Amino acid sequence: MTDVTDTGVAANPLRAVVEVVARALVEHPDEVRVAETDRRGTTVLELTTAPGDMGKLIGRQGRTAAALRTLVALTAEKHGRRAQLDIRD
Repeated sequence: MTDVTDTGVAANPLRAVVEVVARALVEHPDEVRVAETDRRGTTVLELTTAPGDMGKLIGRQGRTAAALRTLVALTAEKHGRRAQLDIRD
């Protein structure tokens, strides 16, 4: 079970960054899901959303997805962790 603040955003800073940005980009923000797992010392965040919103998360030539992955990496580094973002369809 994840910790959720009063605003409905996850208490984990990595997860919160992904959820806030993804929900701002898509047409169906209630269908944004972020699952968190650990693999070999790295936190893996798996982002899923409505099929029609996938293009908005990826962006032209993957620029939006690359920017989102950069935000995750920077947030993880700030908190002394390693993280990776997987966007699932």
